This record gives sequence, structure tokens and C-alpha cells, in this order.
Amino acid sequence: MLTNDQLDRWDRESFFHPSTHLAQHARGESPGRIVTGGEGVYIEDRDGNRLLDAFAGLYCVNVGYGRPEIAEAIAAQARELAYYHAYVGTGTEASITLAHMILERAPKGMSKVYFGLGGSDANETNIKLIWYYNNILGRPEKKKIISRWRGYHGSGLMTGSLTGLELFHKKFDLPLPQVLHTEAPYYFRRPDPAMTEAQFTAHCVAKLEEMIDREGADTIAAFIGEPVLGTGGIVPPPEGYWPAIQEVLDRHDILLIADEVVTGFGRLGTMFGSDHYGMRPDLITIAKGLTSAYAPLSGSIVGDRMWKVLEQGTDENGAIGHGWTYSAHPIGAAAGVANLKLVDSLGLVANAGSTGALLNAALKDALGEHPNVGEVRGAGMLAAVEFVEDRETRKPLDPARKIGPALAAKLLEQDKVIARAMPQGDILGFAPPLCLTPEEAGTIVEATARAVKSVLG
Repeated sequence: MLTNDQLDRWDRESFFHPSTHLAQHARGESPGRIVTGGEGVYIEDRDGNRLLDAFAGLYCVNVGYGRPEIAEAIAAQARELAYYHAYVGTGTEASITLAHMILERAPKGMSKVYFGLGGSDANETNIKLIWYYNNILGRPEKKKIISRWRGYHGSGLMTGSLTGLELFHKKFDLPLPQVLHTEAPYYFRRPDPAMTEAQFTAHCVAKLEEMIDREGADTIAAFIGEPVLGTGGIVPPPEGYWPAIQEVLDRHDILLIADEVVTGFGRLGTMFGSDHYGMRPDLITIAKGLTSAYAPLSGSIVGDRMWKVLEQGTDENGAIGHGWTYSAHPIGAAAGVANLKLVDSLGLVANAGSTGALLNAALKDALGEHPNVGEVRGAGMLAAVEFVEDRETRKPLDPARKIGPALAAKLLEQDKVIARAMPQGDILGFAPPLCLTPEEAGTIVEATARAVKSVLG
């Protein structure tokens, strides 16, 4: 116990935690958790609690915890070659193999993979490449990026700007002026309750067209979007949304970045969300499921038409001036190779589709008629329950009540199930590992129903 007490003290004295109330944590007013192990969909903490992680860390442990195949691949790579850089055409067997494996699985029309460490730096890479692309094409004014409100694209300067959530802007002097935000494809919060999904899609498209007309298409370089909004509330797009958006972008020569950090490598029951929704991206952002978070690794998958211009740029200007020290880190790449092999051999893409459908259907059956449940929604192994004061008017609950955090806390306390209270609304989110079984899905649903009864009656 002395060791544990000391570790807790060191944690509060020394460790700067992300997305944390810093003062409360430092003063010991909020609970912390020190995680010591995990297997399958469960993690364990130092106090012996075994918790069903219904959020896969942060949407990322797709193959589940404790997979020896990935641990052994990491150890073998570390023994053979722990690090070498990827500059000036240098590669390793792991990084070259993983790039090949990614392109084998990627949507049609993709050409090369640039590796980073996390989704934020991958989206920073994407923006730099887009600006470079338009400079090479002699279009120096075509630099603005359109994102969506409630989108999440990272926590850097540009990526935090692209993110359309107040928490990531407040007091950080963001967003930067090159970033514009358009309507979120959030059907539940449509401006007119009488709108059909198709009519709401037309509304979103009209808002985008208005922005392009106002700003000028010759100033807009790209549009970035998650196939399914993730941190903004786990919101699948309304009927026909992505084909309609794609048509507008094509007509105005605006590139599309598909941010697949959450949806890539199986979460929607397809290898990529772009295929699931018929998107035709010029860049795809990948991270999380690429290694199932066993090691840090991200990537920017570059499409054919962009790649040709990047080649032209280096013919005209010499080597491209972009790189990270840890780009294509061999240990991360080795983890990625082993992870993608497991995704295939365990049939996790198909399981995400079938067990995810069971999870979503069971949540609707259990909670869909509750007087404070506004919507149960999801796609593949993603699900969310949004809570309201009044179902008919969709009136939000009083934010001061903090119902989302209270529900997440009750789930943990009563049934040792981890779900996520999503920002900007009372929304409980679920994104379990893709290896979730139907029985484990049932455990999540039963625990959630008990938590809702305890908190809201």
C-alpha cells in the first residue's frame, strides 16, 4: 500500500494529464486511476478492479488488450533495430511492409503512405501537403480549409483549429484564420424537426455551398471530415450526405481529407469508413486502429492526383521539406504489421459489423423509450445515447446537472463498465474493442440500463 500511496502522490505532483481538471487532480479532489494490465475487452487497475472497457481506450485498442503477437513483434523489432530514421529514402522492413499492407486495404486511388505518431500530427502533415500542392500548381490563394462544427481532428494549432468543439478552442486563441467551420451533419439537432434525413442533407449541402460562394472557391483548398463524427457525439451522417458533399467538392476543385483515425481498420464493419459511405478522398488520416495503440503510429495516405503534384514539386524545388524524427518508427511499424495480421486472422472487421449491430439494437431496445433518451444512434462498433429533458422538443438537460459524466461514473461504480461522457451535450458514447462478443455487448447494455435507472429513474 505504501508503494501505491507513493505512486498516487507522484502522479498528482508530477504528471500533467491531458483533458483533465488540473487543479482538482493536483489537489486530490478527483479520482485518478493507475492501470496495470489488460486482456481482451478488460483492463485492470492497481487496486484489483477488472473493468470492461467499452471505449477501447480512446477508440483505439481494436484487437483488444494483451495480444502476445503484437508484444512479441515489438520486442523482436527492438532487439533487431529499435530505431532508424526514414529520411532521404531510408526504410526498414517493417515500415515498407506496413505501407504496402495499408495500400492493399485502402480505398481505390491511393498512392503512398507517410507515417507519423498520432492523428494530430497526421492532420498537420495533411494541411502542409495541401498547401504545398496548391503552391506547386500556382494557386497561392487556395489555402482555406473547411471543417465541420463538432468535428474532431486533433489538438495542435491547425488541428485544434480544425476541431469544431469549444473545449479545444477556449483560451487557446483558436481557431486560426485559415480554418472555416460549416454545419455538422447532426440530424438529431436539425433546425426543423419536420425535416427528413434527405432534406437535412440538402440543408447541409446548401450551407456548404453558401460558404464556398461567400469565400470564393479559388480560396478554398480542402474539406476535412470524419466518416462518422466521433468525439462530437458519435453521429453517423444522414441519408445521402457524403455523395452530396463529394459532388460539391468535385465541382469546385476542393480536395477531401477523410479523417479515419477512428473509423479506419474495421470499426464500421468495413476496412475503411470511406468505402462504407462512398467517399473518394484525396488524403486519408489513419492512427488508432493502425496499431491498436500498442505503439504510437499514424499515417497520411496520399491519393494519386496529389502524389503526382508532390513529385512535380520535388523535381522543381528539391527534396520536400517535411519530416518527423520518429516518422515510420520501426517499433510502431512492427506493431502495425502484427496488428493488421490479427485484424484479418480474427475476422474483426466482420465482427465489428455483426456484434456492433447487436450492441446498437440492444441499446435501442433497452433505452429507446426512456423519457429522457432523445436518440440512440451508431454505426458498426460505435454507439451513443443522447439524453434530453424532453423527448418531443429535444430540449437539452441543464448542463449544470452534468448528467453525461454522472452516468459514466455510475456505470463504473455499479458494474465496472467504462463508457465515455462526450463533450457538448449529455451523450454517453461506446466504442468497444472490435473483438467484443455478443455476451459482452449484453453486459454493456444491461449495465447502461441500470445506470440510467439509477441516475434518471
